[in-house]
Amino acid sequence: MKPPTRSADFTKRSFKGFQRTSGLLQPQIRTVGEKRGFAVTRLLTHWAEIVGEATARIALPVNVSYAKDGLGATLTILTKGAYAPMLQADLPKIRERVNACYGYNAISKIRITQTAPTGFAEGQASFGPAPVREKPAPDPEMQAAAKKVAAPVHDDDLRHALEALAQNVLSRSKR
Repeated sequence: MKPPTRSADFTKRSFKGFQRTSGLLQPQIRTVGEKRGFAVTRLLTHWAEIVGEATARIALPVNVSYAKDGLGATLTILTKGAYAPMLQADLPKIRERVNACYGYNAISKIRITQTAPTGFAEGQASFGPAPVREKPAPDPEMQAAAKKVAAPVHDDDLRHALEALAQNVLSRSKR
């Protein structure tokens, strides 16, 4: 038997130009999701859109377990202990939205699992967007040097752009 040639490998793949990242990652997301019981991976990838930003900040879907008799599944949601009562009040709304994602009444129960404020697995669970770091205030000496460099330019817009460029260049050389 002959080993496959290079041209045989190319016939398996279709080259249609650039592909979306979501299309390339979809098989990996599907396999990980199926291990946790998620038949619809959209629940994992679009959690914030499905349940809303406020709920997504305080809760994450962890697992979907199916009953033996086939009468609906149980969705397990992870949250910090202090948010559990607020989440408990929103369970009917969450169940309705998740079932809308599935397209049928797939989830019959939602179970809330609480964790420490840092999350389980030594803080690997994150419940919201990372805080935005503020830029440090520019050094007054650096600002003066940047103004001096751009001073001969008469056009205001160009002078401001050159000042910003000079500040960026001077701040990088200072590091």
